[in-house]
Amino acid sequence: MAQAETGDIVKINFTGKLEDGSIFADTADSEPLEFKLGEGSIIPGIENAVEGMNVGESKSVTISPDQAYGQRQDKLVAGIDRDKFPKDVEPKVGQKFEIPQPQGQSMVVRVVDVSEQTVTVDGNHPLAGRDLTFELQLLDIASKS
Repeated sequence: MAQAETGDIVKINFTGKLEDGSIFADTADSEPLEFKLGEGSIIPGIENAVEGMNVGESKSVTISPDQAYGQRQDKLVAGIDRDKFPKDVEPKVGQKFEIPQPQGQSMVVRVVDVSEQTVTVDGNHPLAGRDLTFELQLLDIASKS
């Protein structure tokens, strides 16, 4: 039986749960997730868990923030003067914006608070700082490249 290893293109079904058991992601109502092991296109904790699995095998893993979306960083939360936003934009909690960075990239931030003078944004991933549990099932090893 084939085992998943670095360089394989694999297909998995998964359910992601928070510490309280609530589901934040599930492939049950969508397509399975396909990715190349070792490429770094998904969080390291899932890659590490899938490596060595056999087709048809299922497992449950709990992944620490360091192997998922990292620790929350207070420095990624900032207040921005409302007058820095275009006049036709009315920021709302939950809204996402791309903010240009000095190095030429951009950062996606979420609005977490809005006041008369300030819009508070958070550049942390919404799942940063959290232990995540994934129910994984390896469906296929599609090919080696």
